[in-house]
Amino acid sequence: MMPHPHVLADGTTVQEQSAEGWAETLEVMVDAGYTSIDPTDTWIRIADLSPERLQEFARTVRGAGLSIPAFSTSRRSVMDPEHWQENLAYSHRAIDACAAIGIPLVNFGFMRAFTPAQAKALWFWLEPGYADDPSPEARATAVARIKELAVHAQEVGVQISLEMYEDTYLGTADSMVRFVHEVGMENVGLNPDWGNIVRLHRPVESWEEIAAKTLPLTNYWHLKNYYRDEEPTTGSVRTHPAPLEFGTINYRKAIKLAVDSGFRGTFCVEHYGGDSISVGATNREYIRRVLPKQTAWAPFRAL
Repeated sequence: MMPHPHVLADGTTVQEQSAEGWAETLEVMVDAGYTSIDPTDTWIRIADLSPERLQEFARTVRGAGLSIPAFSTSRRSVMDPEHWQENLAYSHRAIDACAAIGIPLVNFGFMRAFTPAQAKALWFWLEPGYADDPSPEARATAVARIKELAVHAQEVGVQISLEMYEDTYLGTADSMVRFVHEVGMENVGLNPDWGNIVRLHRPVESWEEIAAKTLPLTNYWHLKNYYRDEEPTTGSVRTHPAPLEFGTINYRKAIKLAVDSGFRGTFCVEHYGGDSISVGATNREYIRRVLPKQTAWAPFRAL
């Protein structure tokens, strides 16, 4: 996942950047050994590029020797009370942009913009964010909006993945599974990003329980890990980002469970803090080491 900022040092954005500027950023990823990226709209909003610029971006990525197996949106919830219409329209544009340049999957979630307290915190998950309306009527609306996107995506040959995130309709394993069944579209699967859950400073589901329920429906996977320490006498919890092989989640076991469940999608390495590019590269090589050998992996259509 591209960790680079959207706003550049001179105050302009990546949207306005030249192809040469894009290429310089992509070269950093190539130098770190990556052959595929998720550009994510925290770096570049491909949904808001003109058709000409979108094709220029695709050529620049290909020219760097990279492919794009998926594109993740961030904090563009179609259930945001104030911005849902804007976000829904943006999500449709993201699907069209992916189809236009051959990206086979777009990742959506229900997380919203940071609260002021989250924006100030060292780690944003230390402060509570916005929560989805739990009423049956609101949930039905959320299902209908995702189904609208799924129908569009199916028409243009794109898959959708729904990302796990606390206090949303995708905040627990049971809710995620129920939600994808309620949408009821074959091109919609789950992104069980349980790193978003294990880092919380409160009681959480175990990753093993989440895995057992969600991996059979998983079509994309953000992987990150955290050290998690719980003090039973006080109830206090401390978490901190960690490389995949060192944190609380046993990803050797988790990846085998995923493969045994039929997962043949893309692993997307993600990390907060420090040199996230290098930590991601370490995570990439770890996945290659622990991935069950002689597993048939269907080629993906990407760029």
